[in-house]
Amino acid sequence: MSARRVLVTGSSGHLGEALVRVLRVEGHDVVGLDVLASPFTDVVGSVADPGVVRECLAGVSDVLHAATLHKPHVGTHGRRAFVETNVTGTLTLLEASVAAGVGRFVFTSTTSAFGRALTPPPGAPAAWITEDVVPVPRNVYGATKTAAEDLCELVHRDHGLPVVVLRTSRFFPEGDDRDEVRAAFDDANVKVNELLYRRVDLQDVVDAHRRALERAPALGFAKYLVSATTPFSPGELGELREDAPAVVRRHFPDYEAEYARRGWRMFAGLERVYANGRARAELGWTPAYDFRHALDRLKAGEDPRSPLARAVGAKGYHAVATGPYTEEVQAARAQAAAGSRARPTFP
Repeated sequence: MSARRVLVTGSSGHLGEALVRVLRVEGHDVVGLDVLASPFTDVVGSVADPGVVRECLAGVSDVLHAATLHKPHVGTHGRRAFVETNVTGTLTLLEASVAAGVGRFVFTSTTSAFGRALTPPPGAPAAWITEDVVPVPRNVYGATKTAAEDLCELVHRDHGLPVVVLRTSRFFPEGDDRDEVRAAFDDANVKVNELLYRRVDLQDVVDAHRRALERAPALGFAKYLVSATTPFSPGELGELREDAPAVVRRHFPDYEAEYARRGWRMFAGLERVYANGRARAELGWTPAYDFRHALDRLKAGEDPRSPLARAVGAKGYHAVATGPYTEEVQAARAQAAAGSRARPTFP
């Protein structure tokens, strides 16, 4: 992609920082917008503030909209705050982009938008999740993200703005938000397991956004699921729900020895599998950091994460006394923010 002027919202977050890093190295003129100051943020302000958004869009050709209130904020922010950031903020940015003549718009959504559709009833096979699965909202986070997706499609149809929506799976480095999982599994064990069905490396997420920008004018409006390529097929869903280790063993006969060496375990059963075939086919996206890659790096004594993911590191989300979203991380962020209100983040 030739050098362009790009607005990245949520530029102090995991994905926002990664996008700014990569785009600047490629020679693009990048404007970072976030409510939290950082080395990757040029304008401190809210995506729901029309004046701030107009200022940021001056001369911009492309928008990467990653700013959002995220699932961990459900316990600390009210529903109106979610609507203000995730819905009003997205609409403000979309309408201002039309007025400014922006040529390409990519919206970072989440697989959490699928909500209750991700959890099949007891006794049912694991769910095969594609873009065609109908969301069933579980919380205000998912509800506001699906509403924002609908606004993206509406603005495209009304004004012709090319928009690509990317529903990203887990890429954050913080520990799992479930106490029982953190108690039972090493954190790295959890994340490598998840590459089989519900996780994606930060580098692959950035690459999907870059490909979405390139393809947006030809696509008009499109929505894709972004997750590491699963080795599984729909015919294995019943066994995956009941005995995931047996299925993984068929695909990766060498995994058990490496796991045993580390004292790791595979999850007993899986509830869902994300399928990224449409994104790979239509975006020309080639994710590199899958379970096979991770297993090979582990066997070589190397970190399975991409250099970009390691460079960006952990951010934390909000102050709670327990769990992965630690007060220590928040204290560091609060000092850096110098009184700024909590920034939007994403999965």
